[in-house]
Amino acid sequence: MKKDPVLVLAGPTAVGKTALSLGLAEHFGAEIISADSMQVYKGMDIGTAKATPREQARVPHHMIDVADPALPYSVADYVGQAGPLLQDILARGRLPLITGGTGFYIQALLKGLDFSETLKDTAIRNRLQARMETEGPLALHRELEELDPAAAAAIHPHNRKRLIRALEYFEETGQRFSELNLKQQAQASPYRVLYLVLNLPRELLYRRIEERVEQMFRAGLVEEVKALKAKGIPAESTAMQALGYKEVLAYLEGRCSREEAIARIKLGSRHYAKRQLTWFKREQGTIWLDRTQYENEQTYLQAAMRLCEDFLEGGHPSEKEEIV
Repeated sequence: MKKDPVLVLAGPTAVGKTALSLGLAEHFGAEIISADSMQVYKGMDIGTAKATPREQARVPHHMIDVADPALPYSVADYVGQAGPLLQDILARGRLPLITGGTGFYIQALLKGLDFSETLKDTAIRNRLQARMETEGPLALHRELEELDPAAAAAIHPHNRKRLIRALEYFEETGQRFSELNLKQQAQASPYRVLYLVLNLPRELLYRRIEERVEQMFRAGLVEEVKALKAKGIPAESTAMQALGYKEVLAYLEGRCSREEAIARIKLGSRHYAKRQLTWFKREQGTIWLDRTQYENEQTYLQAAMRLCEDFLEGGHPSEKEEIV
């Protein structure tokens, strides 16, 4: 059976995914499906670096502003919404372009992971949840680092749900959650996928991250968090615990200065980028593009276009190839 083609454009925060995705989507008549666990939330535009309304008007965008920040939102919710959208785009003869930095969402969407409850011992989960409330997420994350370093590297310390899931899985099965994830990554996709990963030299990436954080504050990140607070979004919600939002919240509540909040977001963003790169390096069949290997933005875009054209004509570069 012939598989439908799907393009993926992934990479760490601030690497330049939005600009390149717009160029590719316009050239190929593609529709963009966002794969970002925070861009799903309404009212969280600046801190999640969403494409601007003008950028979104250039090509169709999906899976942005689809969730209430006051409510929990999981990868299963994402697949439940994005899966039918992906099928609809293909049914209309269009090309899907999945763009974002949440590797777990991309994997789940492309490989249809089983989200049924496989763990039965709710006592373990209840005990871990109680520990989360009393000891805090950092203590549990340190424990996961000892038991399963690969899982700890991929899971943010404040992603409480996945943190509990990883510890729960280890305690009940005696196996590492990261090993389960590797098995899932190795599963065949029902689609024919070109998986491009954008990257930059570490120093340049970190400099772009710091510039982006400063720009977010100039653009009104503090006011955005104030607006979410005014709407009654709980401070403990997944949305308000997101990188950038919890630090600004601490500033607004007088628990740190503005300068401290900025420094914390920069540091957290650098750590987040490292976790993203760790994830993408473990993905199979990825093609990496380094912007510094190209003379300008146009030649960079042209290189990505050639890869896509070859793929759509039936070819595919070798796995984990570095394109220069």
